[in-house]
Parts: sequence; C-alpha cells; structure tokens
Amino acid sequence: MAQSRAETLRYVTGNTINTLDTTMPGATRESFGLSMNVYDRLFTFGRKKVGDNWTFDPEVIRGELAKSYSISSDSKVITITLRTDATWHDGTPVTAEDVKWSLDRHVTAKSLAAPQFTTGSLTKADQFKIVDPQTITVTLEKPDRLALANLCVCYAIMINSKLAKKNATADDPWAMEWMKSNTAASGAYIVESHKAGESTILRRNEKWIGGVNSALPNFKRIIIQTVPEAATRANLIERGDADLAIDLAASDLPTLEKSAKAKVASIPQTNGFTHISMNTQVAPFDNPKVRQAVAAALPYEDMFKASIFGRGRKLYDATWSATPPDASFPQPIPNKTDPVLAKKLLAEAGFPNGFSTTFAFAAGLAATAEPVSALVKEALSKVGIQVEIQKKPDAEFNTMQAEKKAVFFTDGATAWLPFTYYFFYLYFTRDQRWNFASFKSSKMDELTLDARYQTDKGKYDDACKKMIEIFTAETPLIMLWQPNHDAVMAKSVDGYTYQFYRQADFRDLRRV
Repeated sequence: MAQSRAETLRYVTGNTINTLDTTMPGATRESFGLSMNVYDRLFTFGRKKVGDNWTFDPEVIRGELAKSYSISSDSKVITITLRTDATWHDGTPVTAEDVKWSLDRHVTAKSLAAPQFTTGSLTKADQFKIVDPQTITVTLEKPDRLALANLCVCYAIMINSKLAKKNATADDPWAMEWMKSNTAASGAYIVESHKAGESTILRRNEKWIGGVNSALPNFKRIIIQTVPEAATRANLIERGDADLAIDLAASDLPTLEKSAKAKVASIPQTNGFTHISMNTQVAPFDNPKVRQAVAAALPYEDMFKASIFGRGRKLYDATWSATPPDASFPQPIPNKTDPVLAKKLLAEAGFPNGFSTTFAFAAGLAATAEPVSALVKEALSKVGIQVEIQKKPDAEFNTMQAEKKAVFFTDGATAWLPFTYYFFYLYFTRDQRWNFASFKSSKMDELTLDARYQTDKGKYDDACKKMIEIFTAETPLIMLWQPNHDAVMAKSVDGYTYQFYRQADFRDLRRV
C-alpha cells in the first residue's frame, strides 16, 4: 500500500476535463493539460530553472515523436525525421502516414487547431509531404518564425490514424465525435477511466519514449479529481490527502506556505498579463490623451497588493521613457501614479471636468478583479472621472468583449507562444476577438508582418522595440502585472514546471 501511494499522484482541480480531444471548441484548460500528458506531439518546448522553480523554455525545441529536424537555407522547408521506436497505446508503430493524417486534420477539420496553426503559416494539407517511412517535410510559402513552435502547442496532437479512421463516419471523417470520449494516442499516460465532471485516472505508458533521454515519468498512476471548492482543495493538500492543486485562492497561499505538509511553487506567468483595456474606437477612449490620463491616475501599487497580494511581476513603474531597453514583451512599461499629470492630460483632451463611464469585469474573476475595480473607481473620481462598476456573468462578459461592447474593463490574457511579435499580432492587430482595445495602427500592422517573416535577429528585435514604443505612446491598454502561477503540493512532491497552458505536466513530477 505504501509503495502504491508513493507511485500515485492525486491532483485536485476546481474545473473539469470536458473532452479528451483538446482540439474541440469549448475544451477547458484542464483538457489541454490532460492532452499534453496523454498525447505526444512532434516537438515540445524545453524546460529551464528560474530561481528555485522550473518553467518552460520556448527558445528550446526538442523532439517527442520527432527524432530531429533541419531547416532549409531559405527557411521555407522543415524536414522532420521521426523516431523509429515509437508506438501507439495499442502497441502498433507510429508511422509517417499517421503524422501526415494528424497534420492534415489540424489544418482541415473545423477545430481549434486550424486557427492556431495559421499563426505559423500552416494552412493546407499539401504543405505536409511524406518523403519516406521516417521523414516528413513541412513547406512554407514564407519563412514563418512560428511554424515550428506551433507544432509544440496543445492542439498539435499526433493521432493513431488507423484507430481514428475505424471510428470515423462519412459525416465525421476526422473522428471528432469519437475522440471526445476516446483516445488514439502515444503519450506518457494512458486514460484508464474518465468520468466527465468528476474524475479521470491515468496509468503510465511503460513503452513511452518521448521524454528526455526516453525516461519514464516517476508516477505510475495519476488520479485527477474535480473538487469545486477552493477551501476544500486547500484542506486536502494541508491534510496530506491530496498531492497537488494549482487553482487555489491567493488569500490561502500565505497559510499554505507555512504548512508542515505543503509547499508552494510560485512562478510569474511569463506568457501572460493582467490588463485594463479601453476601447480605442469609442469616445472618449478614442483620444490617446484620455487613455494616458487614465494610466497616470491609477494606483498601481495599491491594486497590486489588494488584488494578488503582491504575488507576481509588476508591469508598471519602468525607468525608461521613449525606447525600451530590449525587445522582450511583456515588460514593465513606464506608467506611474501621477494624478496631477492625469488632470493635465484630461484638460488637454477637452475633458477638464472629467466624464462618466462604466468599468466591467467577469464574475469568475471577482476575487482579483473586484479589488482592482474599487481602487480604479476611487482613483479616477479624484481626477473627475466617475465610474460605474459592472460585475458581469462570465458568459455575458465574454460576449461583450467578443462583440466589442466592453468599453472599459479588466481581464487577463495568455499567449501560448510568448514571442514579442506574437503578442502584438494577437492582441493589437486586426478586427478580432483578442484585440481587446480594438486598436488600429497601420504602422503596427506593418511591423508585425515584417517581424513574422524576418530571419535576421537584429532586424526582428528592432521591429519589436518599435512595436513596444507605439504601444507605450498610444496606451491602448494598461499593463498591470504578470500574476504568479501558484502550484501547491505535498512536500514530498518535486519538479513542478510552469507550462504555457497553465496546467500540470505530470511527466516532470516526482516524489522525493
């Protein structure tokens, strides 16, 4: 029994795994996490230590089902050599035909994979060619810098095509319906049982070869259980009845850090940010000076402490003014609390007596957004801006954002591919869902397109710095902070890695 307990990890989460196919529209973040542990991809990001904790490393790409890769001199052809010893969970070998079918599915089927793959110029099935039983090529029209990175994301699952085809139909040639509740995978763990909304049990795949040096995960068995109440999850960890939780309330963490049975790994979400956005196409926020005035009025330090108890990386109070020190993003922006400047800017914008507006947030984010909202209301009233706070049900808030009816609000954002060009392309260009501020800038469009296909690092960095300069001058939204990703675990558990999809990677964990 003791040995069995040592080899088993019990993970408690507040949400549910609602599908076993992470490419399905509506898939929860927990489904993304499950998929990374059950399915292999051709590639995966590396892992690096920052301080005492581990985080993913997007600058390092290593193979899972791919043994190696090479890129042509013009950066338009990626040649992928497959492992010869990989097998699916049913014991059959992984073939080039399986890989080709999987990639075709991702760019052809109506799933979440297709729009993500377009960000790496992966759009058509004829881009993927089988050269021989161990070799696949990916051909690009232009040398897109994110093509390879897209083969690492949650949607890029490699599928046992023979098994999937057996369960496909004329109306469902990609077996999408069957894969919602079944797997056709080769990854580190095999789904032993799955009760949607309740629990999922995984067992280790003893033939898995996708790890670093082909090492098997430490845990033989994973029990994933949905426990809706955060306080209950915290108690389970503190009592030693559970081994891991990642979505606890920030207010519970100081106590858990002092616990005799628990420890907390806190890693800033390097690929995300919390922000306050203003719709740049709606008056008065269509005036840059109004946006700058709001940025100058905000009580950043008070919000940081009240919202997330100072647990994160500040994205304000930078010392530079016009030109950023480097091309990284998100990085601290030179926004500081200055109500005198805020009043001056409002007067210059034609609002010497201020104005009235609404400020919205999603009810699901109330624990962190409510303190921010109260402080925003108080601070802006001091410069003449009267704010009505709107706490919206999550679905209504999301609809408001999607339909561009949210004028002034706070939210969080995460980019799976944490590259400066990608952040700006995703959040500050085009008329689409994730352009929170409905920002329009022909120069920003031009810079992101140039950076996307730029192979010269110096020129890429220059373009990225110019993007940051435009963002800082125009203030379409206000960066607040990168909240910590807090993983609470038993003291006997080690090796937790912060991943871009913000879920647990069981493959790196071990009991010490």
